[in-house]
Amino acid sequence: MNPITQRRIHQFKANKRGFWALWIFLVLFFVCLSAEFVANDKPLLIKFDGGYHMPVFTNYPETFWGGDFETETDYRDEYAIELIEAKGWMIWPLIRFSYDTINYNLPTPAPSAPTLENILGTDDQGRDVAARVIYGFRLSILFGLILTVVSSIIGIFMGAIQGFYGGKTDLILQRIIEVWSSLPSLYILIIFSALFIPGFWTLLLILLLFSWVALVDVVRAEFLRARNFDYVKAAGALGISNSTIMFRHVLPNAMVATMTFMPFILTGSITALTSLDFLGLGLPPGSASLGELLAQGKNNIQAPWLGFTAFIVLAVMLTLLTFIGEAVRDAFDPRKTSL
Repeated sequence: MNPITQRRIHQFKANKRGFWALWIFLVLFFVCLSAEFVANDKPLLIKFDGGYHMPVFTNYPETFWGGDFETETDYRDEYAIELIEAKGWMIWPLIRFSYDTINYNLPTPAPSAPTLENILGTDDQGRDVAARVIYGFRLSILFGLILTVVSSIIGIFMGAIQGFYGGKTDLILQRIIEVWSSLPSLYILIIFSALFIPGFWTLLLILLLFSWVALVDVVRAEFLRARNFDYVKAAGALGISNSTIMFRHVLPNAMVATMTFMPFILTGSITALTSLDFLGLGLPPGSASLGELLAQGKNNIQAPWLGFTAFIVLAVMLTLLTFIGEAVRDAFDPRKTSL
């Protein structure tokens, strides 16, 4: 490990708030990545007639357990439970509901208040809120990370081209970006979401149309400043290609300013997805969505656990990501030194 990397790691750890936020986020993200093993309406492991089976990975028809139907087994059905337990046993996940499982045995009409079975209550369709939060957290983070990485690559590339070459190239691209960034992005997002069938990748492409612009000006300014440095001119005089100079020698100097903006792109992408879902223009109906949970909280004021749960989850998620971003910014800042 070279000294620069060691210094960056040390600087990151020196920011205690960001360091502990990273560990808390990683624990939560790991739990949500394995959501099927935490919240599911299928047992994790079944021992039946001397054999072991994992319904999480394989679909078994009811006839496999000695039932009557060829359709997939409903493991919450009392008849299916009796069939399996007559010749074996089952190990269930911590939460016996998936994000789309409807609880038909509620003590009160949906949305029902938190109980021992539904620890965060149910929504207005009888689905477990805790399960939907776990799956929704995973979906939001994966969406935000993919959008941040792809938009950062495009934004850094465009900013590097403008700043390094300058002249007419910079002038033409800058005018195009100014026109593009002046468009009312929110209205265009709403129009596109209404025209196209909503989905994870569709929304990702739509939001990508505007999110990459955020980094262009920052990277462009750094490249305009660094292209006149002596080591850049010396590298060009030695015959090193422009692409090598740009991305091996100049780009590392632009990373500090770039890393400052990346947490805002990540949190902004999560907020945009939540907003579209809240308006009903995001993911398909039934998807695990924090925005839809917020909308249910607005529509069901008599069920405050819906709104409070969505607000707390979003607040914790965005706060952790912001703290992590601050620590990463400090780690890449060469002027920052820890005592």
